[in-house]
Formats: sequence, C-alpha cells, structure tokens
Amino acid sequence: MHADGRRRYGYWQPLDAGTGKGGCYVALATDACDALYEAGRIALGEPLVDATRTTYRVRAAQAPAASRNTPRRTAQRWERAA
Repeated sequence: MHADGRRRYGYWQPLDAGTGKGGCYVALATDACDALYEAGRIALGEPLVDATRTTYRVRAAQAPAASRNTPRRTAQRWERAA
C-alpha cells in the first residue's frame, strides 16, 4: 500500500535458467486482488513499513466450507466427459 492509499499487488518472478525468462517484478491486477481480499480469499500478513509504502505478505485464506462444493463439481466433470 502506497502512502497515498493506492494498493498494488505483485511479486518477484525469479529468473528461470532453462528459459531465460523472469528476473522481474510482476504486477497483478489490483481490482482482481481487491475482490479476492474483500471476499476473504486472501489475507494480509504483518506490515513492513518504509518511507514510501507498507508491504504485506499475502497468503491464501482458508476457503469457507460453503464454497467447497466438490461432489457437484466432480459430477459436472463426469457429465462433460461422457
């Protein structure tokens, strides 16, 4: 979170020696990440504060039991496969 209140989500993508790609900062869509946060799908860890921004480690939150509809999803997959 920047000093002006703007949030930005991102991560460092390490360099992949096999492909030669990576080694850069990747920004994620703020609207999508804000929606995940508001829905309780991601949680923020302890803040690390510096002069221009506050950084939080983001982790996946425990999914609510109601959203885990595995039997129905499995049935739908089997119907599509048939």
